Amino acid sequence: MNRMKKILVMMIPLMMALSCEQEGEKIPAFDLSNLDTTVTPGQDFYRYATGGWQKNNPLKPEFARFGTFDQLRETNITRLNDLFSSMTTMKTKAGSVERKIVDLYKQGLDSTRLNAEGLAPLKPYLEEMEAVTDKAQFISLLAKHHKEAEGGFFGAYVGADLQNSDMQILYLGQGGLGIGDRDYYLKKENAAIREGYRKFLVKVMTLVGSDRAEEIAANTLSVEDFLAEISWSREQERDIPAQYNPYSTEQLAEAFPGFDYASYLEGRGVPSQPLLVVCEPSFFKAFSEYFAQTDLRVLKDYLIAHLVSGACGAINDEFYDASFEFYSRQMSGIQEPKPRWKRAMAVPNGILGEAVGSMYVKKYFPESSKKQMLALVKNLQKAWAEHIDALDWMGDSTKVKAKEKLDNFIIKIGYPDKWKDYSTLKVDPKLSYYDNLRAAGTWYVADDMAKLGKPTDKTEWGMTPQTVNAYYNPTTNEICFPAAILQPPFFNPDADDAINYGAIGVVIGHEMSHGFDDQGRLFDKNGNMVSWWTDEDDAKFRAKAKVLEEQFDKVQILPGLMANGKFTLGENIGDHGGLSIAWTAFQNAIAGKDPGLIDGFTPAQRFYLGYATVWAQNITDEEKARLTNIDPHSLAVNRVNVSLRNFESFFEAFGINEGDPMWRPESERVHIW
Repeated sequence: MNRMKKILVMMIPLMMALSCEQEGEKIPAFDLSNLDTTVTPGQDFYRYATGGWQKNNPLKPEFARFGTFDQLRETNITRLNDLFSSMTTMKTKAGSVERKIVDLYKQGLDSTRLNAEGLAPLKPYLEEMEAVTDKAQFISLLAKHHKEAEGGFFGAYVGADLQNSDMQILYLGQGGLGIGDRDYYLKKENAAIREGYRKFLVKVMTLVGSDRAEEIAANTLSVEDFLAEISWSREQERDIPAQYNPYSTEQLAEAFPGFDYASYLEGRGVPSQPLLVVCEPSFFKAFSEYFAQTDLRVLKDYLIAHLVSGACGAINDEFYDASFEFYSRQMSGIQEPKPRWKRAMAVPNGILGEAVGSMYVKKYFPESSKKQMLALVKNLQKAWAEHIDALDWMGDSTKVKAKEKLDNFIIKIGYPDKWKDYSTLKVDPKLSYYDNLRAAGTWYVADDMAKLGKPTDKTEWGMTPQTVNAYYNPTTNEICFPAAILQPPFFNPDADDAINYGAIGVVIGHEMSHGFDDQGRLFDKNGNMVSWWTDEDDAKFRAKAKVLEEQFDKVQILPGLMANGKFTLGENIGDHGGLSIAWTAFQNAIAGKDPGLIDGFTPAQRFYLGYATVWAQNITDEEKARLTNIDPHSLAVNRVNVSLRNFESFFEAFGINEGDPMWRPESERVHIW
């Protein structure tokens, strides 16, 4: 998914799951062995609810983090791999999607061929770069690279017009950083990561056979250091209105002299756009001037380094190992690579995702789960409406608009009504693995650009059915729950209401909350970025959001590293709203009933234990630091311990009182939704 679409689609980061049974046995609603009773709920609720799980599931060397999601994901990976393996023994028709899956899967497994081919697949592209003799040729080559899904400097992609969401327009957005985030280049505490990246570049350029490896690495870092300096911060990138800056193709030349955007767009096959959006004008102004002044050799070295580093997973083992040492071991703390079959399976699962998804749902997704999920969503919508009516800080006119938006949610459950057509995507086993992956990237870019100037297809899905995740997209005002999330620990048809509402109920509420968080609330019921809040309501919302932001700012992740409440604000509002709404929906569901104790716990206690369970996890310090730098979601422990301390029902459920570490006085709590 491109960068702008990543900005606009709010997600709860999950993994993959499968069925509600393991080897024919039903999964219990709550596993008592997950508990750590050496601590009390009032001391550390996350440890109390998940400490037993953490002890029983030590971190495996191929993971930087491993949680309940990953347990289920591993089962899913095995079953998908079995699905792929069974296809290798079947007769598949040439050109069929099954054949394409099998061919990609086999190529990924064939280490003998990958190592024998070595650098050969990459050489034509390196020679093409070296043949460039002036900047006009360089711009043409950059456009070609971007058409083939290669990175460099910035991105150009298609998305819904934020002010006319029924139509698709072109966006230009900043990019080009090999480590991914500007802070890795700008903050002194990340100097070891930057040096590790430099060594990685030297290593892969040496493997290429270059006698200029050190120089290429130095030139690449000089370019990326500059790009980091002019890039907007993570916090600035949360300001969506500031990123909506319309231009015509003709206006680009006047606004950003130094780089021939008209020639670039011509090379992309999208010349003379009457309207396109530049997301970060200051970045493009500085970059364009820099491009005009910088030596061609430096620019070429940067693009060469990006080409080589991007190819590491698709050529021989030496390149993969070099990439693993930096991106996985140093940056995340992963101790060993995933086995080749897992890597091989992930490729067709990603490239031909909906084709795999159609096979997945036929085997693993019962229609009964879809019906139960629709009922849960309706219950959550009803609870949301009740909360909107009861808000003491929102005026009546804004409440009317909020409920209109709530009622207008597009709800996507399980899988798409129409599947993506992969008939024109070519996979040729005679070509190298790298060439096939590059061709697939080219196909996806063309598929994206073909939407330019056309009506937005609001039936299109942003995730495959076999992906455990959920999202809200403000430009379509939709909430989406793929098939694979409708499994334990999120949803268990055999569990009591308390567990299900504490888990999947909060997930549903979380995604609904994104429609009203600091970004989603900028869009109306039709997905257009228009103001529908009164100034007074806007100010009151911002004040409440600021309290939540400051709660997370006070959390120390590691010595010298604090959480970033502003960067994670949208997702924290999602958790906050999800917990609020799911609790009300749960109370509505059990009204007039007496569920009684189960496993010795009250319904209220089980609601909060259900919520904590989905965040059970072990994680390396390196991954904690990496995610704090790049992930808009708070770490799992804080999604539990920080978020829950705003709710009186949580304190009452576990008898948490003033003086307990988990206690937060009413004066310091926040109540948004």
